[in-house]
Order: sequence, then structure tokens, then C-alpha cells
Amino acid sequence: MRSIRPSFSARRGRNASRRISPALGAVALASVLALTATACDSGGADAQADASASAAGSGSGSGDGKITIPDDIKDRLKEHGIDLDKWKNGAWKNWDRDDWLREAQDYVNPIIAGLWDPDRMREAEDPDRSVDENDLSDDQGVTDPEPAAVDAAAVPAAYHANAPEAGKVFFDSPEGTMVCSATVVRDPAHPGKSNLVWTAGHCVHAGKKGGWYRNIAFVPSYNDSGMSAAKLKTAAKEEVAPYGVWWGDWAQTSDQWIAQGGQTGGDGASYDFAVIHVTPEEGGSGKSLEETVGSALPVDFAAPAATKVRSVTATGYPAAAPYDGQTLYQCQDKPGRLSLNGTDPTMYRIGCTMTGGSSGGGWVATGSDGKPALVSNTSIGPVDAGWLAGPRLGKVAEGVYDSVSGKFAGR
Repeated sequence: MRSIRPSFSARRGRNASRRISPALGAVALASVLALTATACDSGGADAQADASASAAGSGSGSGDGKITIPDDIKDRLKEHGIDLDKWKNGAWKNWDRDDWLREAQDYVNPIIAGLWDPDRMREAEDPDRSVDENDLSDDQGVTDPEPAAVDAAAVPAAYHANAPEAGKVFFDSPEGTMVCSATVVRDPAHPGKSNLVWTAGHCVHAGKKGGWYRNIAFVPSYNDSGMSAAKLKTAAKEEVAPYGVWWGDWAQTSDQWIAQGGQTGGDGASYDFAVIHVTPEEGGSGKSLEETVGSALPVDFAAPAATKVRSVTATGYPAAAPYDGQTLYQCQDKPGRLSLNGTDPTMYRIGCTMTGGSSGGGWVATGSDGKPALVSNTSIGPVDAGWLAGPRLGKVAEGVYDSVSGKFAGR
């Protein structure tokens, strides 16, 4: 089997997670400024006018259209090894193991305006992460028979009309530019005005052998009109990202994912989830992500056991062959149970032919209140596509969610 990572085939999304207590998850320090990139693969010009909201504080305008970064903010970022001038000029590409692991305690993601242009988004990779079928031979707990494959169905365009909460997460890793799928979810601290995105832990953090990924951004309703890969080559950014590019100014995943998560096998899969708080790259009208897309899903942390769930719908942008990652797909199936470790929660498993790139995509079922709710996300799947598995969300997931929501409650 393989983990279905962000555009990683093995873990459909990036395997990222760290051990988390029910009330606390991996923390992140966001920077205040937006940087301008003159090319898709490197930083370029000076910092531009719009400063983004930040966990650390906010810059003040200098009067000449450029932002001034307070010295205390610069000093705080430098404590985490971030020199903003060097970072915008390409220092983020340095994945020295010591530096990368040193940043494991804090998520730092300065906005680089223009970095995620249509070409860079279109060319995001789906690194393969295979796992031997024998990895399942020592499973403890309850595992149902492997489900029959369910062919993924293309979501009709416009995607915003049919799956408004769905989108893609883009990020950079030591292996290159990567992609996952994600879902806009509600924020109890900001009813109707959520800026929260749900995805897989491996889409934000590398797990036990690495640190946080960089340049994490969310694009809701990516390629909303369902253009072919050929047409996307000449598409304008407004067509590729009709609701803008939203940068993660905070990310959190489980302590279990960070401590156990791996690129192959099912390590940490039962805790492979993450929440990203986002802010618009270009400032915009002041509307939240939920207001911008017009919808956000509730998250059900008390979803019933697999045997009591009639049906689950998984949504994502599969990128590994035979898919190209540019269009949205869904699978619907009654979930079964998958136990990778007798000490970890049993996962949901469904038949589905989606491949890597669909990692992190939301699984929706009828919640405990009788309404549609997110109950899981794509985490792992076999090398030869045919089924997907996702964590059953419980107290640990709720702790990550509440922590991110609470951090921004007064903003």
C-alpha cells in the first residue's frame, strides 16, 4: 500500500503531523509581510504594500507604498532562522536537515506575493510514496475485507456550484513543489466568517524525519471551469484561482503525526490531519474565506463507527496517473474499517480509484445532527489505486481544530 500524500502518491497529501494532546497541536509562527516574487521559482523585488495579518503582529506603512517591518518582528523571525531579505531571494529553498528540523517547533510561512502563479500551480508534483502490501500483515484490531474499487467521478464544472468548499493546497518541500487537496471548514470562533482549511497532516509537515513544509497556500475552486491541462497552459490566474490565493499564516497538526508520520507505510495515518488558518495574498475586500466562497463545512468529531455510516463522499484533485491533478473528482462508498495498529484508532476505508494529490481532501457524511459534515480526510491508499483510507476524527483532531480556532478568536 502507499500513503496518499499531497501530490504524493503514497500519502495523498503530505504526511505531516506530530504528536498532539487533545487540546494542543504543533504551533506556528506567521510573519507579517507580503514579499514580491518576480519569477515563479525565486524571490525578486522589494516587499510590497499589503501586509498580511500575522500571529506576531503587523507592519505599518512607510508612506511610499512599501511596508515597514517593526524591528521586534524582524528580531522574532530571526530567532527562528528567518532573514526576510534572504528568504524572499530564495533562502527558503535551503532544506539543510539541521535547519529544517530546528524549525519543527514553529511554522513560519512569510507570504511571497506572486509565487504561486498558474504555471507553478499546474506543475506541482505528485511524488510517489509506495508501501509494500506486507505492511498490513501485522495489523491488529479490526480490519474489514478490502473494498471493491469505485471509479472516481468527475465533478461537474463549475466546481464552486457543486463542491464550493473544495480546493487545492500547494507547498514546497525538499523534493520540489507539491500539491494536496483540502476543504474549507467552519470556525466556531467566527460563525459565517471562517478562514480555516482542513487537510492531511502530511500536507503541512514531513513527520518524524522532517519539519514544516514551506510556502503553503490554499486555492479554493482551483480550475473552477474544469479546463483541460492543455488549456490551463494559457489560462489567466483569475481562471485558475477565481477566488484568489490564500496563504497559511498558521498551521497545526497532531503531535502523533509529527512524532510517527512517515513517507511510506501507515505510520501516523490514524492522526494524519491538519488545520490551516489562511489569509488572502492580496488583502482583498476584507471578506473571510467562507464569505468569499460562500460555504464552509462543519466538522463532526463524534461521527459514528464505520459500520453505522451509510455512505461517505471523498473529494479531491488526484494528480498521479491516470489523472493529471487539474480537475476535481469524487468517490462515494459505504466505509469499512482499517486497523494499522491495535493501539491507534481504526480508520475509515472506502473503494476509490483516486490517486496521489487527492491527499487531504475532505470526506463528507451525514453527521450526528443529520446534516452533511466533514468526518475524515484522505490519508493513505494502495500503490495500485483502488481504495482510500482516512482517520476517524475524535478528541485529538478536535484539539487541533479548537486550538487554531481559539488562537484567532479575538481577531
